[in-house]
Amino acid sequence: MQSLIHPTAIIDPKAELDSSVEVGPFTTIGAGVRIDAGTKVGSHVVIEGPTTIGKHNEIFQFSSLGAKPQDKKFKDEPTLLEIGDHNTIREFCTFNRGTIQDKGTTKIGDHNWIMAYVHIAHDCIVGNHTIMANNSSLAGHVTIYDYAILGGFTLVHQFCQIGEHIITAVGSVVFKDIPPYVTAAGYDAQPHGINAEGLKRRGYSAEAIQQIKRAYKVLYRQGLSFEEAKVALATMEQTCPEIGLMTRFLAQTTRGIVR
Repeated sequence: MQSLIHPTAIIDPKAELDSSVEVGPFTTIGAGVRIDAGTKVGSHVVIEGPTTIGKHNEIFQFSSLGAKPQDKKFKDEPTLLEIGDHNTIREFCTFNRGTIQDKGTTKIGDHNWIMAYVHIAHDCIVGNHTIMANNSSLAGHVTIYDYAILGGFTLVHQFCQIGEHIITAVGSVVFKDIPPYVTAAGYDAQPHGINAEGLKRRGYSAEAIQQIKRAYKVLYRQGLSFEEAKVALATMEQTCPEIGLMTRFLAQTTRGIVR
């Protein structure tokens, strides 16, 4: 049986790879790395531990995963990078481990489509089914919720939260939290309606999309204060459960939302 690990790859004896993992030429995998079944690692990839990578991921050439965080406070503590299952990680991506100033872990969920040159900094949490287009970058401590889409060259400031089903335009610079469903664009990023097309593709009914549009207008177009808008949206949630994503997000935002 032909080996799935190229003879030029360097695998530390303290790395743990499932027997079905494929590793391309000139890739380096360090101590403390664990890679589960069916994952493919391309050529010239560097993976440093402690890092865990789940099942059936595809990691393309020249990516750097699990390196030290770009944080001057870091003192070689044993922090982590965790990557789930069924992710596509394209060329030249950089994902850093966490820091002890936060939870100590940078975490990527499942079924994410992460394009070339994406940077995910320390202590970020990325959910499931997200899309991050080429050259989008997350500063430290950012949270990206499920089904969010970041357009190419989108930059997200540290500690921001990016809600479910949002989409940003190319070149957006995000300094505040983006509530679920919102389309955002610009420098500073501002709201420009909801991601209606994305909701259609994910099976949202026409009625639910109309209610979400109404919720957006309550939040951004009726001149209500932030607290007044939260109360109004909580009432709307009683007849449209989908608005619950917005009410829960607004209840825990700390940086304020894009305006």
